[in-house]
Amino acid sequence: MRAVVVAIPAHDEEALIGRCLATVTRAVAHARDREPDLEVRVVVVLDACTDTTALQVRRWPVEVVEVEARAVGTARRVGVDRGLAASGAAPEHTWIAMTDADSTVPREWITHQLELMASGIDLVLGTVRPDFADLSDRHAAYWRATHPRGRPAGNVHGANLGVRASTYLEAGGIRDLPLHEDVALVDAARAIGARVRASDEHEVQTSGRFTGRAPAGYAAFLRRVHAWIDAPPFAAEGA
Repeated sequence: MRAVVVAIPAHDEEALIGRCLATVTRAVAHARDREPDLEVRVVVVLDACTDTTALQVRRWPVEVVEVEARAVGTARRVGVDRGLAASGAAPEHTWIAMTDADSTVPREWITHQLELMASGIDLVLGTVRPDFADLSDRHAAYWRATHPRGRPAGNVHGANLGVRASTYLEAGGIRDLPLHEDVALVDAARAIGARVRASDEHEVQTSGRFTGRAPAGYAAFLRRVHAWIDAPPFAAEGA
């Protein structure tokens, strides 16, 4: 038997969590259509939410955990640990798929990762693209030009990260960090010899906002890149 644990941390994401869970639910259904005996557990960890995120989440067939950590590393770890504790499959046959509450996943998000797992891959670095509706035309054009399809850069994104449970456990799991907990996990997995693959075949779309929930997260990266795009002489050339 194979199992999948989907872990999603959320902090005040009432506007975006619904579309995230709609796409995750679709990906789960597609995976179960392909593999009827697949066990899938989706765990959303509400971290110090003060808005209606909890209300939005409880409308979906997911497990909900509430914490007051104010740290994405802790929230992500709690979600993974809760899912693994309830899993009936062995760790070597269990896959952990991580995303974020402001992201949407494609239908093949789970099935493609399971295919890589079956081929012997232990950890998958999935690509992430910003929602172009949140960006200017110049910003979107720059992103497309610097991210050619079929050539994933291998960057680490908690919004699209997958790992075999046995590898996760041997690497020490997610650390209780306020940022870069995903990078720390990947570094630890590489250190124990995990087989790593970068892939853009199950690309996740995330919010293109410039002010995010986690310090130094994807929103901060977008803010830095696009501040450079808007500065001369690039802005003049792209005008």
